Amino acid sequence: MATFLEKWVEEIALLTKPDKIHWCDGSEKEARELIKIGIEKEKLNGNPVFHELNKSTYPDSYLHRSHPNDVARSENLTFVCHADKETAGPNNNWMDPKEAKAKMNTLYSGCMKGRTMYVLPYMMGHPDSPYAKACVQITDSTYVAVSMRIMTRLSNIVIKKIGNTDKFVKGIHSVGELDPARRFVMHFPDEGLVMSFGSGYGGNALLGKKCFSLRIASCLGLKEGWLAEHMIIMGIEDPKGKIIYVAAALPSACGKTNLAMMQPTIPGYKIWTLGDDIAWMNIGEDGRLYAINPEFGFFGVASGTSMNTNPNMMKTLKANKFYPTLYTNVGLDTDKNEPWWEGMSEAPKNMKDWQGKTYDGKEKAAHANSRFTVSINNCETLSKEFDSPKGVPISAIIFGGRRSSLLPLVYESKSWQHGVFSGSIMGSETTAAAIHASGVLRRDPMAMLPFCGYNMGDYFRHWLNIGKKMKNAPNIFFVNWFRVNEEGKFMWPGFGENIRVIKWIMERVIWKGEAVETPIGNVPTVKGFDTAGLKDVPASDMEKLFGVNIKEWGEELKSIEEHYKTFGSKMPAELKQEYEALLKEYQK
Repeated sequence: MATFLEKWVEEIALLTKPDKIHWCDGSEKEARELIKIGIEKEKLNGNPVFHELNKSTYPDSYLHRSHPNDVARSENLTFVCHADKETAGPNNNWMDPKEAKAKMNTLYSGCMKGRTMYVLPYMMGHPDSPYAKACVQITDSTYVAVSMRIMTRLSNIVIKKIGNTDKFVKGIHSVGELDPARRFVMHFPDEGLVMSFGSGYGGNALLGKKCFSLRIASCLGLKEGWLAEHMIIMGIEDPKGKIIYVAAALPSACGKTNLAMMQPTIPGYKIWTLGDDIAWMNIGEDGRLYAINPEFGFFGVASGTSMNTNPNMMKTLKANKFYPTLYTNVGLDTDKNEPWWEGMSEAPKNMKDWQGKTYDGKEKAAHANSRFTVSINNCETLSKEFDSPKGVPISAIIFGGRRSSLLPLVYESKSWQHGVFSGSIMGSETTAAAIHASGVLRRDPMAMLPFCGYNMGDYFRHWLNIGKKMKNAPNIFFVNWFRVNEEGKFMWPGFGENIRVIKWIMERVIWKGEAVETPIGNVPTVKGFDTAGLKDVPASDMEKLFGVNIKEWGEELKSIEEHYKTFGSKMPAELKQEYEALLKEYQK
């Protein structure tokens, strides 16, 4: 007798009409076969799906070029389909579930004719973890099938775990014709279902990533009492061997992956990587907050990654063991058959750009959103606790933003509630490259604005409720690596020197290291902050990096008020109270 899963796959096959159905088992042999198909048979925009790179210097590595109109998440075509619009909130595009299903089923009708349907059973999280979730994605793309094997725990074990139940998250994906006018990503949180059509790009097509691990999972977390967050997870070990674990949420262009894989400049300190993108956090039996990384790989931005900015990632990319590494929309050094991107090294003499055209030096060789997909097992700094079923206990949560003024290098919130307030107002100033205007502040609460699967006012309330349920809530901190001086130059060197900020956070968590109270929270004293061996940061800049002048917060307070109005009656009173308290400090 057919299981629920088998019936569902049959139902989708009847709709999409593939020539063949292949149930993936996640084996290395299968991955090789899929790559071979992508090199020899399957085409995308006239090109083979995979191009094998230099076997000597980039072993088991492949270049993938996506369609020029399909190079990033299609947020304007991404919908969250709750039964009513208010539940989706102002932070999401909403469509009535019945209308969305009808639209998608029309697009799916016969879309896999001449293609193979791949059935991908995978776990988000370790199969033995009580916090892990079983999932199945259907796709007609070898790129997606190979990528999902790198990014998730894909195996037949998942089919056994599902059994004859309907307890799994379902994903349906087809590249379609790669027509932007026929491209949608639909989320149905009440059904645990994602439907994606018309894109082969990671965030739109690897449905275990942002679609499930954040948008659907955030809704599950609301119902079940846990948090699905856009956060890195890392361990910090001091010279005496003491390790604490922190989770950190930073908006794009704020160095999230670099922080997760930092190479510390202070002797004796080590960073242990557990994840660079997503954290699922549950309250453990002891009342503490525990985090797991539901993913199994890195889907990182290539541009700007180098031995200077992230040496550990560069080593990870060449340390292939059991999984291939994919490079998407990077340049190609044609003399050496090696990937290349801006910021990596000196430009090669002969190169093809990310679209496969001869590089003329006028445009960038790699797309700004070029990516690598690599197994986390390649990472030298991978924590031995990565596979721990219960996760790691979180001692501190870090929020951050890109601010040229106002916010100090680091501060500690006064309480869990005050920390939630800090996270709810966080944001970054845009760069000229982003929207052709610099210094425009874009709020991105908890770095979750594009990924929260329900009304963000309810999301803030959920954070407050989680805090009330914990016995030992993590301390909440805020960081800002991007403060500038009068000449407009960054005062803080960042990268490996960020260990000094992390060290102070560790000291505050363990034995309440030195700090001074300010209206926005506790900041380090220059004396109590480790600057030994720190070069090119004058004492005057250190004073400015920790400076808080509440009298400069007039425009910021007006902006916060407008931001909160967005969520109307859903905005928690407690956070309004924190705002009023800050306003009073300004008015003194």
